[in-house]
Amino acid sequence: MIKKTDVIVIGGGHAGVEAAAAAARIGAEVCLITIDDSKIGVMSCNPAIGGIGKGHIVRELDALGGVMPIAADKAGIQFKVLNASKGPAVRGPRCQADRDIYKKAIQDALKNYKKIKIVSEIVTALKIKKNKCFGVELASGESIISNSVVLTAGTFLNGLIHIGDKKVSAGRLNEKSSTKLGSFLKGLNLPMARLKTGTPPRLIKSSINFKILEEDFGDNNPDFFSSSTSFSNNKQVSCHITWTNKETHQIIKKSISKSPLYNGTISSRGPRYCPSIEDKIHKFYTRERHRIMLEPEGLESELVYPNGISTSLPLERQIDMINSMKGLEKAKIAQPGYAIEYDHIDPRALTNTLESKKICNLFFAGQINGTTGYEEAAGQGLIAGVNAALALDKKKGDWTLNRTNSYIGVMIDDLISRGAPEPYRMFTSRAEYRLSLRADNADLRLSDKAIKINLLDNIRKDIYLRYKEEINKLTKICNSISLTPNEASKIGIKLSADGKRRNMLELIGFDNINEQQILLQYPSIKDFSTRVLTQLRIQSKYNVHVKKQEASIISHKKDSKLKIPQNIDYKKIGGLSKECSDALGFAKPADLAAAARIPGVTAAALTSVLLYTKKTKVKKIAG
Repeated sequence: MIKKTDVIVIGGGHAGVEAAAAAARIGAEVCLITIDDSKIGVMSCNPAIGGIGKGHIVRELDALGGVMPIAADKAGIQFKVLNASKGPAVRGPRCQADRDIYKKAIQDALKNYKKIKIVSEIVTALKIKKNKCFGVELASGESIISNSVVLTAGTFLNGLIHIGDKKVSAGRLNEKSSTKLGSFLKGLNLPMARLKTGTPPRLIKSSINFKILEEDFGDNNPDFFSSSTSFSNNKQVSCHITWTNKETHQIIKKSISKSPLYNGTISSRGPRYCPSIEDKIHKFYTRERHRIMLEPEGLESELVYPNGISTSLPLERQIDMINSMKGLEKAKIAQPGYAIEYDHIDPRALTNTLESKKICNLFFAGQINGTTGYEEAAGQGLIAGVNAALALDKKKGDWTLNRTNSYIGVMIDDLISRGAPEPYRMFTSRAEYRLSLRADNADLRLSDKAIKINLLDNIRKDIYLRYKEEINKLTKICNSISLTPNEASKIGIKLSADGKRRNMLELIGFDNINEQQILLQYPSIKDFSTRVLTQLRIQSKYNVHVKKQEASIISHKKDSKLKIPQNIDYKKIGGLSKECSDALGFAKPADLAAAARIPGVTAAALTSVLLYTKKTKVKKIAG
C-alpha cells in the first residue's frame, strides 16, 4: 500500500481520470483511489461523447493534452457534427462510442502514466489540520498522506437509486454508495445540497424490430476530437429513431403517482435540459410525441440505449411504456431505468482553480460540483488536477482558464459565481465569446498555455506546433496576394465593383468563393492540408464578427450600470432563451449589474439585454 504521494485523486470517473492524468503530465506523483479499478472509464449513462457545447469542451481537452478525446476517437462507432448546417461557432462534434472499447482505451492510457498508482479502496475521511487537507483515511484503516487531494465522487456521495417505490443505496446500479465520506464532508460544514439525475432502461437489441424504424446515419467523413487521430478504428454503424405516442403518454399519466419524481419521494432538482419522460409528458402536455434515439452500446454489445426516455417508474410500467412504441412492441428490458439522488458541494464555495475556499489543497471536480455530463466533469478534472499538482510549489501560482478563452472557463465561472440550483449542462448560448470560442480553434486558443506548464506530451506538442506554423505560413501567403474586383471575377469571386483591392485572407472566407479555381490559380496555397485551409477560411469568415463582438463586450463592461426600463418586454429580445426571459421578467432588475446576479441569466443574455436597451433608448430620443 502507498503511504505517501504528491496528489490523491478520489474517484475513477471522467473527472478523476483527467485530474490524475493532468497532474501526472506536469510531474506530480499521483495516487488514484477508486472503489473498483475495473470500472475506471465506465460510461455510466449514454454511450456518447460530445455534442453542442460539450464537443467544444472535448476539443479543448485535446488542446490541453487530455485523455478523453483520444479515447472517444478510438471507441467511436458513429461520428456526427451537430448543427452542421449552421455556422462553425455552434457546430458540435459528437460520437457514439463502444462502451467496452472506450473503457479499455481509458485504462490503457492510464497504464502509460508511470507516475499514476491506482488503489482499489473506499475513502472514508479526509485528513485535515488547520484548514489544510493532507491525505485520506481508508475503510481498511490505513491512511495515505499527500500534499493535495482532488475529490471527484460523482453520484456516489450518499447516492440513492429510485425505481418506483424501490430504493437502493448505490452510486450507480449495483455499485456501493459512499456514505461514510458523505457524512464526513457534512461534518466539515461545507455548503452541500442534493441533486437528481436519471437514466433510461437498457433494451436487448435482438428484441427490437429495426426494419420498420427510421435509420440515422453518421457523417461520411468523420470529424475527430483529437488532432492526433487520422482514421476511424471501428466499423461505423447507424442509430435508429422511434417516437412516443398517445398510448405511451397515457401509460405514463396513469402511472405518474408511482413515480418518485411526482409522489414526493424525490424533492431534489433534476437536469432541466435532459428531463425524465415523466417530466416531458407532464410539462409539455400539448406535444403528441417525443423522439427516442436508439443508440447501440457497442459493436459486440446486445444492449441498446433509448436516449430520451429517462425514467424512475416501476419496472412493470417501464415495460408497458417501452412496448407501446413503434419497433419496440416486443422489446425486452435488460436493466431498468432509474433516478438517483446524491450529495454535491455548492460550487460557490470554490475558487476558479476548483479549490475549496475553506480548506486549502482540497479540490473538487465533476458532478460533485453540481454538473451533469461526462465532458463537463472531464473539463473540471483537468483544471483541478493541474492546480493540485502546482500546489506542490506555491511559487508557481495558479493555472486557470476564463470566459474569454474557453468553454471550460465559462463553465467554471458560471459554477463558482452562480452556483448549481440544478444540474449544470454546457451550451454554446452560455458563452458570450462563442464566435471566437469555436470547436475548430481550441488548440490555437489553448495549446500555447498548456505548453508553458508542460501539460502537452511531445506527440501532441509536435502536432500542434507544426499546425500553428502552417497556419502562419499560409496567412503570410494570403496576405501577399491582393485582387481588384475585376481580377477576382476572373477566378470566380464576385465583388462589388468599387475598385478596392482586397487580399486573399479577406476573400478566402467568402461563401461564393470558387475554391478549386483559387487552388489552380495559386499553387502555393494548394500545398497546405485541408485542415489548415479550412481553419483560415473560418478565421476569414468570422474575423469581422469577432471584432464586433469584442467591441460589444467591452461596451457591456463599461455599461454594467445601465438602467433597464421596468416595463421592458424580455420576450421581444432576440437571442434570449426562455429560461433567461422568464428569470429577468420575474426579477425585473433595475440595471445590468442586478441582472447579472440573477441565477440562470447568462453573460450572452446580458449582452442581448444591453444592446436591446440601448437601441430602444436611441429610438425614443429620435422619436
